[in-house]
Amino acid sequence: MKKKEYKKELEDLEFELAKLQETVARKGLKIAVIFEGRDAAGKGGAIKTIMHRMNARIWRVVALPKPSDRESTQWYFERYVKHLPSGGEITLFDRSWYNRAVIEPVMGFCTQEEYGLFMREVPQFEKMLVDSGIILIKFWIHVSQEEQEERFQDRACDPRKRWKLSPIDLKGRERWIEATQYRDQMFTLTSTKDAPWLVVDGDDKEKARLNIIRAILDRVPYEFNKDAFDPIELPERPKIEDTDYDEPELEELNLVTDYYKD
Repeated sequence: MKKKEYKKELEDLEFELAKLQETVARKGLKIAVIFEGRDAAGKGGAIKTIMHRMNARIWRVVALPKPSDRESTQWYFERYVKHLPSGGEITLFDRSWYNRAVIEPVMGFCTQEEYGLFMREVPQFEKMLVDSGIILIKFWIHVSQEEQEERFQDRACDPRKRWKLSPIDLKGRERWIEATQYRDQMFTLTSTKDAPWLVVDGDDKEKARLNIIRAILDRVPYEFNKDAFDPIELPERPKIEDTDYDEPELEELNLVTDYYKD
């Protein structure tokens, strides 16, 4: 996709997201969006694109670290429940409880018994979420082995992106087939009528981001509240010179060094 075409389409979709945002806040809707996929699939980039012009008080991004010792003794879903959206909120999960469906069994971070219990419980858990009024949307962003390798090589050579390449990423690179088998099992057992999996072709990052936004807009009932988007006529602002306040010169303040002097 050409950059000009992508930018124009994104601007149009951002206005639609603003309409959705206003509807969610006004009607108290609860939306949870899950982003899953292999390392370097583009989950973070998609979330940043969605959040670029949105209100962070309505949209929240949740990217949890590995569980603490205390959290490891809890019911598996417990640490995720506290991050579910309340009325008027949209929660974007950058990875979610589905860590236990693919990453944890592949990396040996859970037992087969824990994995089996999760796979039995998750459809029931998600049905409860949907029955409670949460609009649950689950994305799996697909990336081909060739495209992932190209992105890994880019991260390995670019110091600005080195932090994105973790030891877990490298192990996952070695265990591609095993991860694919667990992913297929996840699709079979956890794609339900209440919470189906939506698969996105992530090899083209720009198209993937646009398709994700459109998929969200297609699944959330939103309206155009014209009053909320009419231009606001700002009142005349008071002038400092009409008051007794003596404003200090900028140079009198603790000004940072200007590294870009003309």
